[in-house]
Amino acid sequence: SIYEAVENAFISIYIRKNPVDTAKQLLNLVIDSNIGDQAALEFIVNALVSKGEISSSTTSALWDFFCFNINGTTAEQSRGALSVLCMAAKSSSRILGSHIQDIIDIGFGRWAKVEPLLARTACTAIQRLSEEDRKKLLLSSGSRLFGILESLLTGNWLPENIFYTTADKAISAIYMIHPTPETLASTIIKKSLSTVFDVVGQDQAQNDTDDNNVDILTTVQVAKLSRFLFVVSHIAMNQLVYIESCIQKIRRQKTRKDKAAAESQKTDENLEATQQNNSINAELGLAASDDALLDTLAERAEREIVSGGSGEKNLIGDCATFLSKLCRNFSLLQKHPELQASAMLALCRCMIIDASFCESNLQLLFTVVENAPSDVVRSNCTLSLGDLAVRFPNLLEPWTENMYGRLRDASVSVRKNAVLVLSHLILNDMMKVKGHINEMAICIEDDVERISSLAKLFFHELSKKGSNPIYNLLPDILGQLSNRNLKRESFCNVMQFLIGSIKKDKQMEALVEKLCNRFSGVTDGKQWEYISYSLSLLTFTEKGIKKLIESFKSYEHALAEDLVTENFRSIINKVWFLWFSFPMPFSSFLSCYM
Repeated sequence: SIYEAVENAFISIYIRKNPVDTAKQLLNLVIDSNIGDQAALEFIVNALVSKGEISSSTTSALWDFFCFNINGTTAEQSRGALSVLCMAAKSSSRILGSHIQDIIDIGFGRWAKVEPLLARTACTAIQRLSEEDRKKLLLSSGSRLFGILESLLTGNWLPENIFYTTADKAISAIYMIHPTPETLASTIIKKSLSTVFDVVGQDQAQNDTDDNNVDILTTVQVAKLSRFLFVVSHIAMNQLVYIESCIQKIRRQKTRKDKAAAESQKTDENLEATQQNNSINAELGLAASDDALLDTLAERAEREIVSGGSGEKNLIGDCATFLSKLCRNFSLLQKHPELQASAMLALCRCMIIDASFCESNLQLLFTVVENAPSDVVRSNCTLSLGDLAVRFPNLLEPWTENMYGRLRDASVSVRKNAVLVLSHLILNDMMKVKGHINEMAICIEDDVERISSLAKLFFHELSKKGSNPIYNLLPDILGQLSNRNLKRESFCNVMQFLIGSIKKDKQMEALVEKLCNRFSGVTDGKQWEYISYSLSLLTFTEKGIKKLIESFKSYEHALAEDLVTENFRSIINKVWFLWFSFPMPFSSFLSCYM
């Protein structure tokens, strides 16, 4: 297979007899890789660790590089070594457990000032510790570690271009190993809040934001505010995930308890009485009641993240209110475009968490995604629309046309993200294919090859679903494209690709009739030409030709157009080999156009 060939090539190039050479090869490969390459590299490293191709000696050499035990090791190489060890830990979680203190001392120590990405990698390593090693860490260095992570999130020593990815990993690490992560998260938010609004109070900032006071940021540094918004919104997202994981844990415990009870009942002397009790419980719906109670608690806990409950003061909720007002202050954000990127990303996260907050800010989100001057802002918001559509499909359904509209954006990144988002939603049955699918069809002819390829892949995958939805969509796509200001060559290429995905004779025969019927509803010569061209692309059977001739009255008037007649001649040339199987009226029909 292709993967086996890649794996063998990888082994021959990078895996050496000398463990130190192998370790150096691997860590340098990580250093030179982008995010996508690292994901592929992690997959291969996992496989090689599982198969023993990456030996324990190589692992030891990687630790030597990380700990600067090899002369000439740089901080960047130390970070690369830890990255490889994190990859290997997915297959063997105990790899990291023997060097927990080194990870903390080096990953967050003075070397992290030299190579800030080292701190991010250390956060990843903490997340990949085994359950047993996490418990050891909490007992030995828990307080120290959480203090380090808190200072990392609230301090200013990380460069701007590295802070956000590092903060992402740090918050995830807190929620992964802290016994009560919400308490530390609350402290971090409060401390971050005080560093942002250290000159003016938050209430004053709220008022200035309401009044469109563009001078507010003379006392609040844009960089600090951007970081704060990222931290508070990412904590909110992690809190949502944490609540869901707690509910799942309770359900698993309940399942195990019920299973154990069922096992014990098998040995119960009074089996008949036990079965009778179970029957009564089932009739009363006690088991279902427990599940319903859990669902209610989960919904309440999720709602309280942003909206709060029972009129209580809510930390994240207050920040979300300020955030919503800030994102509406277009005059202020126009002066600070980098702040708009952070603010809108934070707003989208809060919207994903809370339905009420989402609904009240949807109009704002679509205003920004359609009109923001920054390509980055529009691109990020487009990605967020996909998450919102999955989380709250009923809220997003009325905005379907606006979501398809992102396929026409001038920005390549926005169009690409729109194709990816819509493909995911449609192919996973999260969005109905209706009305606006022609926008995706036009992307087949996008000037950017990457976008064109993604659009083609979407329709290729769509054609595999059920009885091929493209068959049902084709007439409407044809009608929509005919009304668009689309070059003839582009139209022809799109229709060739779409019709090429239809293989069944019955569907081809039905399309003949459907397309012929469209002639009756239009009076424009251009549309007649496009319909007849689409007909000429079909594969005709005898039954299909019969339908074509029976529908003659539908398109007779269009034959006055030379290009329409030319397309029908093309059809005749395709089916001429069937001449002798046609009855005489069919032959007469064909001869009229030869």
